[in-house]
Order: sequence, then C-alpha cells, then structure tokens
Amino acid sequence: MINLSDYNHIHCIGIGGIGLSAIAEILLDRGYTVSGSDMKESEITDRLMKKGAHIFLGQREKNVEGADLVVYSAAVTQDNPEMIRAAELNVPAITRADMLGVLMSEYENSIAVSGTHGKTTTTSMISLILEKAQKDPTILVGGNLSEIGGNVKVGQSEYFVTEACEYMDSFLRLRPRIEIILNIDSDHLDYFKDIDHIVSSFKKFADLVGDGGKIIAYEANPFVNGIVKELPDAITFGYNENCTYYVTDIIFNSFGMPQFYVNHDGKRLCTIQLSIPGEHNILNALAAFACCHSLGVEIESMVSTLESYTGTQRRFDVIGVTSDNVQIVDDYAHHPTEIKATLAAAQNIPHKDLWCLFQPHTFTRTLALFDEFAESFQQADKIILAEIYAAREKNVYKISSKELVNEIKRANPSKDVYYFSDFEEIANFVVNNSQSGDLVITMGAGDIYKVAEIILEKDRRR
Repeated sequence: MINLSDYNHIHCIGIGGIGLSAIAEILLDRGYTVSGSDMKESEITDRLMKKGAHIFLGQREKNVEGADLVVYSAAVTQDNPEMIRAAELNVPAITRADMLGVLMSEYENSIAVSGTHGKTTTTSMISLILEKAQKDPTILVGGNLSEIGGNVKVGQSEYFVTEACEYMDSFLRLRPRIEIILNIDSDHLDYFKDIDHIVSSFKKFADLVGDGGKIIAYEANPFVNGIVKELPDAITFGYNENCTYYVTDIIFNSFGMPQFYVNHDGKRLCTIQLSIPGEHNILNALAAFACCHSLGVEIESMVSTLESYTGTQRRFDVIGVTSDNVQIVDDYAHHPTEIKATLAAAQNIPHKDLWCLFQPHTFTRTLALFDEFAESFQQADKIILAEIYAAREKNVYKISSKELVNEIKRANPSKDVYYFSDFEEIANFVVNNSQSGDLVITMGAGDIYKVAEIILEKDRRR
C-alpha cells in the first residue's frame, strides 16, 4: 500500500466519473495538487475546477507530465496514452479502488456498503444518519445526494462511508472496518465467469474485515447466507425472527410508502414510516439502521432521518406530472431483480396503466441475463424498449433490443410491447397514448432519463 505523504501532484485519468471525482475532491481538501482528464466537460469537472483542480479535456500524453502519482478509473485501459506516458516517466499508477483503500485505512470507523442492488440508497441512508447525529462523516456515494450537494462530502471525524462495488473485484482493494452485504446476484458477467465466481469474490471481501470489525448481512439471500454461516459473529438483518435485526407488521400507505416495526434480538425498538416506496427499501433502511445502531447512534435520531429520507437522484425520482395528470418517474434499475422491485413498488401507488420505458445497459448484461429480462416486466401494462446503451462496450454480439422485445412478447403475450430506436419517438408515443392517471417510469442506467424530460417539455409546449 502506498504512503500518500510521499506524493504532491496527483493526476486522475477519468476524473469526471462519479467515483474518481469524489477521490479527487478529498485529495483537494487535503491540500494536494490535483489534475485530471476526461473526454468531456460536465458539472462534475466544473465543480472540481472551482475547487482548484486542473482539468484537461481529452486524454493526451502531455497531461501526465509534472505528476508524481496517477490514479485511474476502471474504464481506463493500459493502452490509454496517459497510462503509457506515465509508465515511460516511471510515475506509479494505481486504480481508483486502490486509492480508496488507502484513504479508508486512515479511518477508525470505515464503512463499506456492498451488494448487487441497493448500494447507493443504503450508503446514502447511513451517511445522512451519521451526518444528522453530528458524527461529521466523510461520504462517497454513487449518486447525487441533495443533502450534501453532490456525491461526496469531506468530514473531519473518524467516520468514512462509501459504496463497495464488486465489478472487476474493485472492493477487494478496500480496507473497511464495517461491511454491509445487501445481496448477491448474477451481474457484471463481462468480468465474472458465473455466480460461483461472484460469491467467491464476496467471500474474499468478507475476509477483509479483521478482528474487531463487523459484517452486517442480509440473511435471506442464499448466497449471502452461505458466507454468513462461516462467520458466527456476523450481524444479520431481514424478515426472520432469528435475525439480529428484523422487521414485522409491514403496511403501505396510499402513496406506496411502507411502515414497519424494527426489532432487535427479539425486542421491538421502533416504528419507521419511509418516504420512499417499495419493499426493497425496507431492507435498505434496515441495513442502515443495523449499521448505525451498532455504532451507538440513538434510535430516535435514526428514525427521524430515515423517515425524512426522500432518495437520491434516479432512484424512483418523481420528475413531474403532465397537464393530463400522467405522473413521470425516473429510476436507475438496470438488472432484472431491480426492474421487478421497482415495478412492485409502483403497484403500491394509485395509477391506471403502468408504463415502463426501459433502456438495457450494456450488451454483455443484456445477453447474459436475456431470459431474466424477458420475465421481469410482468407488472407493467405498457412496455417500451429503447436501443441498448453501450457504455464501455462494443456490440461484438450483434444483439439489439428488438430481440428482447420479441422475447418479452413471447413471455407476456397479453402485454403491449414496443421498440423505438429514437427517444423522440418514445416521447411522442407516450404523449399521444397515455391517459389521465397513468404512471410512466423511465428506467435504466444509461441516458433514458432524457425521455422523461422530453415528455414534460412536449407537454409544456402543448
């Protein structure tokens, strides 16, 4: 592990990404000279420039000169011109995850939230609980959290909260004292061979916690449970009365928001009424509660924070309502399990027809989970697919959303399923065919959120 005090000028390749930008902001706060490059200007790069970072648009060899340490994001390959130049100059280069591990090692109470689903929401909940309990944590979250004005906040205490992403085994570089394992599911199969490979990585992640550390895990997930069985001191959460923390008496109000009792070791502690919908968010809130309760945060403080939490951007984000009383929501769900959870949450909200406007994310995920995707839209009345969002990939598989549309129709012959390659076409179809009382959800990890904006703009013009 590197010693940060040996370096002065740190250059970040891919500095505009939500993960590496947070690292850059912490380094700036500590007084390091920070430069970085990205392919385009953004709100993130503008914010970093205002904080003192030197930003290069485009990635070129000369950008690295003068730096004595390079940090690069997971999307950067070894043939990147800045990586090549760093090697020529003998400038050490480490991953964003490596740097995060270095930073975490300096904190007594470092918390890493892992799992295939729910990381951003749970990390945000824990962060706000600690913030409002006057713990002054350093926070790195994978979405924009309005309460901290972005995705990072630099605190001055021994508390550090971050997401722990399993992709490329990045979370194995971290040094947490407290780990949360929300769930384990098949994903990122462009890197992992199969579910056994994924479980093996999570097992290694669990092994990172040394003596005196804590592991907080969801008992009902069979893959998580297989790991927990080997860890007798693990704190468990779920619906089972055998869990350390468990919920009972769940009810939903007319807006789809759940209320439930929290129990600890057989004793009822409190009632929580969430301000975000969905049964999956009950578990996210329970994980956050278990973590902060184990750290000694007062119950009343946790309850008030969880009840006032309204979510991060792109997590069942209510965008607006049209003049025809059609509610428009945006959600980041991009895995079959997440799609089902989001559509299930929507069922608890009064509506006429439920529209799901989905953009598959990456060709490998679409291909690997093709059958699961086809079965995941059963609770939607109207289904529209946009073309696959490529992200970091090239379409070597020659797969299109058209194939997925055909499979969804085969699996759900009674459903209205459509494909449009253009966002304008999708927006026009929704505007012309939706009715008062309908609920429309744009869904996916790409740029499908733009369709929600186009729909509302078209409505304003009308």
